[in-house]
Amino acid sequence: MNILKKYPELLELAYLSVVERTKSLKSIFERDIENDPNLNFRKKKIYPIKGEEPAMQLLFNHLTREEVEEEDESGRKVKRRVFDMHRSQRLHWVKYHIEENKKDKMEIFSTEERVKGKTVFRTYIFDLAEKYVIVLEPQRTKKDYYLLTAFYLYKKHGETQIKNKLKNKLGEIL
Repeated sequence: MNILKKYPELLELAYLSVVERTKSLKSIFERDIENDPNLNFRKKKIYPIKGEEPAMQLLFNHLTREEVEEEDESGRKVKRRVFDMHRSQRLHWVKYHIEENKKDKMEIFSTEERVKGKTVFRTYIFDLAEKYVIVLEPQRTKKDYYLLTAFYLYKKHGETQIKNKLKNKLGEIL
């Protein structure tokens, strides 16, 4: 049933078991991202980010889970990713927005930011009406993009942060 959902509908996940939910989300992820060699943003190919786990699994986790900080047994703060219903319900929105199917109430912009002590450039696709954000990072060559994450702005500070980024946008989309 979820495989047939279209923007702006939300995926129905609450009644599914963890296994059923993961299977449903994986089928959408595989269809829209992993198995789509033509996924492009403004004629630039989209690639998954690289990390310690297989690239597509890492991307799937970033699109369906949020990072939280918790204390471990020794009292140290550690970060881990946990299932995020808001992101997951909108997984099928990623391709829709990357392909720029929605024309109104959208902001697409690039910024220069500091991340872990380094200057990076990011391109944001921001659906103002639905409070949904997709984050892309231009590759060094600027010929393609990495898809970093996508999320729904349901926390108080989220919309403020993205609007501050918008105020500091670059004159061009990278």
